[in-house]
Amino acid sequence: MNRPVFAAALLASVSLAASAAHARPMTPEDVARLQSIGTMAVAPDGSRVAFTTAALPDVTKGEKDGTTRQVLKIAAAPDAARAFLPEDINPGSIAFSPDGTMVTFLWAKPDEKRSVWGVPVDGGAYRKLAGLKDSNVRAYRVSPDGSMVYMLTDAALDDQRDTQAKAGFDARVYEEELTMARMFAARIGAEIDPSPSQIAVPGHVSAFRLTPDGKAAIIETAPTPLVDDSYTSKRVNVFDLASGKVRAVVETLGKIDDVEISPDGKQLSLIAGVDQYDPAPTTLHLVDVATGTFRALNAEAAEATVDAEWLADGRLAAIIHKGVQSRLRIYNADGSVAEEHDPGELILTAIDAGGSRIVVAANAPQHPTELFNFTGGRFERWTRHNPWLSEVTFGKQRAYSFTARDGQKIEGVLIEPVGGIPRKGGVPTIMNVHGGPEAHESNGWQTAYSKPGQVAAAKGYAVFLPNYRGSTGYGVAFAKQHQGDYGGKEFDDIVDAKRALVADGITDAARTGITGGSYGGYASAWGATYYSAEYAASVMFVGISNNLSKFGTTDIPNEMYLVHERKWPWEEWDHLLDRSPIFHVDKATTPILIMHGDSDPRVHPSQSLELYRNIKTRKPAVPLRLVFYPGEGHGNNRAASRYDYNLRMMEWFDTYLKTGNRSAAMPAPRPQLAEGAKGAKPVAKGK
Repeated sequence: MNRPVFAAALLASVSLAASAAHARPMTPEDVARLQSIGTMAVAPDGSRVAFTTAALPDVTKGEKDGTTRQVLKIAAAPDAARAFLPEDINPGSIAFSPDGTMVTFLWAKPDEKRSVWGVPVDGGAYRKLAGLKDSNVRAYRVSPDGSMVYMLTDAALDDQRDTQAKAGFDARVYEEELTMARMFAARIGAEIDPSPSQIAVPGHVSAFRLTPDGKAAIIETAPTPLVDDSYTSKRVNVFDLASGKVRAVVETLGKIDDVEISPDGKQLSLIAGVDQYDPAPTTLHLVDVATGTFRALNAEAAEATVDAEWLADGRLAAIIHKGVQSRLRIYNADGSVAEEHDPGELILTAIDAGGSRIVVAANAPQHPTELFNFTGGRFERWTRHNPWLSEVTFGKQRAYSFTARDGQKIEGVLIEPVGGIPRKGGVPTIMNVHGGPEAHESNGWQTAYSKPGQVAAAKGYAVFLPNYRGSTGYGVAFAKQHQGDYGGKEFDDIVDAKRALVADGITDAARTGITGGSYGGYASAWGATYYSAEYAASVMFVGISNNLSKFGTTDIPNEMYLVHERKWPWEEWDHLLDRSPIFHVDKATTPILIMHGDSDPRVHPSQSLELYRNIKTRKPAVPLRLVFYPGEGHGNNRAASRYDYNLRMMEWFDTYLKTGNRSAAMPAPRPQLAEGAKGAKPVAKGK
């Protein structure tokens, strides 16, 4: 399917001689300039592949701060892509027109709303195809005959509300002033359709696809635009475009993800949860379009379906993650397995197809996500970003398993320090805990602004990324093991991982740290309080510190109940308090750096403030710092915020974890920026 796969990319291999000649450590400045595959699409006849290269401004070289920008490229062979649009165009949602002559995309021209544009693949100027004067287009699909474009747009502007706000009457009514997306149909011609026709749709539509005959749309709807509804109440509908009536509803009870339509229009593939309590949509289903009935293909398997795409011959290709590895599986139209392919060290993350061509996005331990063409049972690399990474020396990376205290086998990814593990004593180790917890780590590229990865390996650290209980990739039953047990067996697993690594001579018990974001931030706060004796340093990002107040300040209260705790707070006040890091501040001796976006709607910034205030008041001798990022949400999007985060994280670990000194002096409030970054302090020159 055509979906974003934001990650980064680098050369897969270099000669040993070149590696030895140019070896150097990976740095935060390297992380700041990584490029990646953004989205990808295959032409209907398979002759071309369009994709975007995504990158942030390189603030380490003085570029203006900003968010991710994308460049459209088209390729017909390996290493032969060329850019198709001016540099100032930042395209999104790329696709091929049904006849393959044009690549379409979303873009907002300066002083205009986001609209649908197209650029001919054989040369020619890009042009606007359709749009509205008063609303941004969120998503679009071109009809199979190429004559119409269907658009999902924002709600119409409320002129009265805008006038009131300009006059100072700008109060907002929380969760009441919601606006539904709208759907329109516009003719494609030499001139832009001045009056697209609105199509009444049920509920809030977040995504849609057209059936091969162009007569119906497969729409994803929820009762409201609330995030909680998108998690717990979204349904797939077969919607008749002519009558405006719903033909069939796919009555799944759990979360839903990718939906694709078979070439004959008779079936859907649907990645969804098996029930309303399933933490994540990871099970592949087949749906009868005529009736909406569905059946699961891999509900009992210890795996997770990540993406799927129908092939021109009527078969279905799916990316499957099994633990820390991945597979490409191809199903027959009846749901039986036709073939399965092991990509070796590649971690497949997304797939698209056209004609006889199948392409995937994939990463590996020594390269972030690139574009690969699957042909003859082989994965052929088509893109090679970031050639400068051939200079970098990497720490060895591998799968690592251990047995938890109750006998449960747990797996994860271990990155060894550059140069390997010494024979005695072990090395400082960072436990890098993923969020969710309905997510998982794969044995692929593991370095990012908030993930120490190879930057830490270059500094002599080992990094372990545990797939603790509650993780996906090991089946629904494993993912449900954390339910009703906040901070229990799931975080015991991380301590048990540490003890196993110590027993294997990898980790220094006195120099083990912990970091993570969201639920991983909760683990980091728990590690700095309840399990403080185990961790010499902690870096907590957008994390939870008080399960009672978290419920009242989050945008996903129903999701928390259904797939996490399975009880409401008023049913277990004391238990939730006991599983809150603030309740265990009396045990805290771990130096902790807390970072949070000040506009986070998922885990309110007050969660970080509560932990900060409790530690600062009750344990004033513990090294403690709280950093807020203005305008950032549940994760940092701007280049400067990401670079700053990476610098602070590594500086904190260097100060407290590498030394093992919990009483070391605090780092300076402002990190040392690269010389080329704007605002960097001048570096003193030796005589």
